[in-house]
Amino acid sequence: MTLNGFSDADWASQLHCHSISGYAFFFGRGAVSWSSKKQPIVTLSSTESEYVVLTHAFKDIIWIQKFIKEISPFFPFNFSIPTNLFCDNQGAIRLSKDATYHARTKHINVHFHFVRQTVTQKDISLNYISTNDMVADIFTKSLARQKFEDFCRLLGVL
Repeated sequence: MTLNGFSDADWASQLHCHSISGYAFFFGRGAVSWSSKKQPIVTLSSTESEYVVLTHAFKDIIWIQKFIKEISPFFPFNFSIPTNLFCDNQGAIRLSKDATYHARTKHINVHFHFVRQTVTQKDISLNYISTNDMVADIFTKSLARQKFEDFCRLLGVL
């Protein structure tokens, strides 16, 4: 069985200018963890906003991985690492894989480079997914009816 995650941010769309973070993790077809909340800082770009939510999602993935390893002697399932985390921001994905200094991203707090360290250690595989296929959209903004119904079908609710 695999653990897959989806991470998204709605950059500065609210009057308070804070982005909204959202992520969800699925073990097989079942949702095991999710989050939706206002980011604590005002970010200066959509890439930074996505990178902030990735930091929180990565911390949650690591906790889930440790929990699954701890209970695995009691349950007969195979669990594989790395965990796949899907993100719809290619800039954030590149930033997580490239340790080169970039003048355009120097404002991103060093604290959030935990993402890069985790990707380098190969505990989590960060992959691109189209915005149209982003499951975590439901945690960051209101969805159009069709997209909401598609999301519900994916989860087997409709």
